[in-house]
Amino acid sequence: MYDYDVIISFITAFTLTYFVIPPIIRVAIKKNLCDEPGERRSHTISTPRLGGIAIFAGVIFSIMLWTPFNQYGGELQYVLCAFILIFLVGVKDDIDAISPSKKLIVEVLAAVILFFKAEVKISSLYGIMGIENLGPFWSAVLTIFTIIVIINALNLIDGINGLSGSLTIIITGTLGVWFLFIKRYDLAIIALSAAGATAAFLKYNYSPAQIFMGDTGALLLGLICSILTINFIELNGLLEDIHPFKINAAPGVAIGILILPLFDTLRVFTTRIMKGKHPLHPDRTHIHHLLLDSGLSHSQATAVLAGVNIFFIALVFLMQRYTSNTLLIILMLVGISSLLAGGLYYSVQRKTKVIA
Repeated sequence: MYDYDVIISFITAFTLTYFVIPPIIRVAIKKNLCDEPGERRSHTISTPRLGGIAIFAGVIFSIMLWTPFNQYGGELQYVLCAFILIFLVGVKDDIDAISPSKKLIVEVLAAVILFFKAEVKISSLYGIMGIENLGPFWSAVLTIFTIIVIINALNLIDGINGLSGSLTIIITGTLGVWFLFIKRYDLAIIALSAAGATAAFLKYNYSPAQIFMGDTGALLLGLICSILTINFIELNGLLEDIHPFKINAAPGVAIGILILPLFDTLRVFTTRIMKGKHPLHPDRTHIHHLLLDSGLSHSQATAVLAGVNIFFIALVFLMQRYTSNTLLIILMLVGISSLLAGGLYYSVQRKTKVIA
């Protein structure tokens, strides 16, 4: 009954976002609300950074228009409250920069609302390191930590034209189709609304970019991905073993779906700490920076990384058919990712030495 609503939610979010962005670009240029080129920047011209406002508008409008609130409204209202909190802190940061600590406080508040009011929670580790069900305290700690990590992973990967948007479409599209298959239409509509709004945004964000999504868009899309990921793990655990869309080792599959932003964040933080720097110290060590330094353009780097993420998604869905060992899947993902990143880093270093 609601299958068509899910499809129409994508079209609605796409259409609204597509037509809202041009006036936002004009206003941002007129009011000088632009991101300027700099040493660590990957762009060379002043570019508006308020694309997240259009994404937020498309997502919220589509969700409120097409979600069957009589069936799902109880928890969804709190999800929308979390969206608004993240949207407000993102807009504030895009217009007048705020400290990371203040942004973190708002992220924690949004995560707390999701855990205690919207029932977005991780209740079990599903056998990872022999741990099954979690008590209320550890469930809250792990859930809030996971939400914050995913939010910031999507934010940190937003470094070149089209990348964060492309990955968001891949992630939300994959999870949205799965929610549609198990008939969780509320989550499918959230996922496909985010995918639709982001797809429209990409029309203006691919090189040469006319607008950036800014923190407004990156934080919101990160929050949406965290909600979808946690629900994917939890709802899968409630499915009967004979259900046709039951996933083995769901936590491992979830990490595979999010592998690029998660692994890149982990790699960069680890590298900075090993060099004696603060993990939040900005630099040009993200994997997209390495691809640019290797000689690729923005579009080529985005295509490569989007292709890599699709490869990993296909890999984990294939692997889960033959094993229910989540830890094994995670270790294999980390191992393959490390080899690929190490090879890229080595090739960039060699090229740098040759040029020098």
